Amino acid sequence: MFSVIMASIRSLLKTLFDQFIHKDFHEAVAKMTLIDAFLFLIVHSIDKLGIWPRLPVILGLFYLGIRRHLHQEYNLFNVGRSAVGVRFNPMDYPYRTADGKYNDPFNGDAGSGGTFFGRNVLPVDQKKKLIKPDPMVVATKLLARRKFTYIGKQFNMIAASWIQFMIHDWIDHLEDTKQIELTAPREVANQCPLKSFKFYKTKEVPTGFYDIKSGALNIRTPSWDGSAIYGSNAEKLQKVRTFKDGKLKISSDGLLLHDKDGVAVSGDVRNSWIGVSTLQALFIKEHNAVCDALKREYHHLDDEELYRHARLVTSAVIAKVHTIDWTVELLKTDTLLAGMRVNWYGLLGKKFKDTFGHVGGAILGGLVGLKKPNNHGVPYSLTEEFVSVYRMHSLLPDYLHLRDISAAPGPNKSPPLFEKVPLPNLIGLRGETALVEIGYEKQMVSMGHQASGALELWNYPTWLRDLIPQDVDGRDRLDHVDLPALEVYRDRERNVARYNQFRRALLLIPISKWEDLTDDKEAIQTLEEVYGDDVEQLDLLVGLMAEKKITGFAISETAFIIFLLMASRRLEADRFFTSNFNEETYTKKGLEWVNNTESLKDVLKRHYLEMVEKWMNSTSAFSVWDSPPNADNPIPLYLRVAQ
Repeated sequence: MFSVIMASIRSLLKTLFDQFIHKDFHEAVAKMTLIDAFLFLIVHSIDKLGIWPRLPVILGLFYLGIRRHLHQEYNLFNVGRSAVGVRFNPMDYPYRTADGKYNDPFNGDAGSGGTFFGRNVLPVDQKKKLIKPDPMVVATKLLARRKFTYIGKQFNMIAASWIQFMIHDWIDHLEDTKQIELTAPREVANQCPLKSFKFYKTKEVPTGFYDIKSGALNIRTPSWDGSAIYGSNAEKLQKVRTFKDGKLKISSDGLLLHDKDGVAVSGDVRNSWIGVSTLQALFIKEHNAVCDALKREYHHLDDEELYRHARLVTSAVIAKVHTIDWTVELLKTDTLLAGMRVNWYGLLGKKFKDTFGHVGGAILGGLVGLKKPNNHGVPYSLTEEFVSVYRMHSLLPDYLHLRDISAAPGPNKSPPLFEKVPLPNLIGLRGETALVEIGYEKQMVSMGHQASGALELWNYPTWLRDLIPQDVDGRDRLDHVDLPALEVYRDRERNVARYNQFRRALLLIPISKWEDLTDDKEAIQTLEEVYGDDVEQLDLLVGLMAEKKITGFAISETAFIIFLLMASRRLEADRFFTSNFNEETYTKKGLEWVNNTESLKDVLKRHYLEMVEKWMNSTSAFSVWDSPPNADNPIPLYLRVAQ
């Protein structure tokens, strides 16, 4: 009798829901629990009004909290078989391993190198549409830069380099040995720097799983473990360590060392440029400084123990800088400022947490320091969709504006322009040679005072259309590639949903016409040229660039939803940010080091105090350095109203 009553209630509610919910979501809502269906109705109603970015901060956090919960329930899909009944004792591994194993007490492989990329959206077979429309047409007509568009003072070249630094920590697909060749169609051939180019397929690996039958392997460690400086395996780690006092190798001039072939000695050097090398060098110095501090405090620690503790501390500093500094500049609103600090400190805030420790669950005390990791029933990995929304090469300009740091500071601590260096001269092996001539401080000050590019249509660097890719050892390959065309192809090859289906799967209202995506008439006309009237064929990368941006957001809302889910997951699924984020694991001194670091500016001041005081006017090292410092706001953060 009870089951009949419940079925009747469900049927009645479904009828009511269907009247208020976009037709594309009827099937998804039918699979939700009753509570989740009500929660979806709340966020969907707000979405239809388009008002969530303008909500007061506390209501905006409520909206984002509901959304994150829904995505944790319905947008995490495991790829590959999970270990069953295989446990390990976390006490046996109170440190980050070379290959990223043993971060999840219930699954030793989760978050390690050589595991599958997961999914936020179920794969969509695109094997018959790999060149429809042709990737080189898409790249030429919609992505290739016409004139460089700056993002403004919000985001500088250090910020652009930072996200590449993170990519070198997190993701790289295992390639097949078979090459593919793309040839430019006649209609765009004269506009393509390469008339054709060859590249290696992503290796498709059987999962042995009945649901998602094949996937791709991540050869980097997707855990937030600093592998951009330590490497993702024991062999690389051996090359970067000094084996004295726990330290890593670095040159006396503060730059990376290089081997006999000119390849940088660091954890990950593939497809890099000097912006990334500069950050790698900074955090090698940070690691070594932690080693010195720990050795002074704990005389009994040997080389291996100093290394292990320093790696934990340095990795946590990197994660914290990304969470409460870089992301806050990327998504520059009070709501996201509050949201990212809640992720780290909880609603009770830093002062309360510093005084009383972690109190309450994730909401009150934050994700960092939780009693146990939480993977929401799906082994941790980074996902194919995460890879796709991190395609941000439009941040890169055509020239690096080198500054004269021997001159006196101008207005707002700005240095005079010294020279404009073409970016192609600063990538790969050629770039490493150039960086030695430029020097660390000039490079950092120059990047700090230069705005990055905007993530928009027609702003993808043209010089990346004739790029020399590298092998995993950092050595140049023979075949050049057209990177924007390749990125379009990669999403299709990896069965990532196209833009509209991507939005549907993330419970975002899809577009029905090009005018829903953008107000730019020329963009609409070009989209019609490339895709016709079929909005369902729109490639994800193009949609992310074309989409109207939320005020203060450097990225699209569609990309942000993946961030919302995965930025939290990187912290809460890792025991070194949760159950093992304590003095026993990090040491008391090490934990203090993490807790007392709030920003990249803090890290830079530790190692280059004079440079920061002389040349940085901005509050954040990720905004253009001659920007005015953030103004004091007497209104408590949670009580603010969106401007």
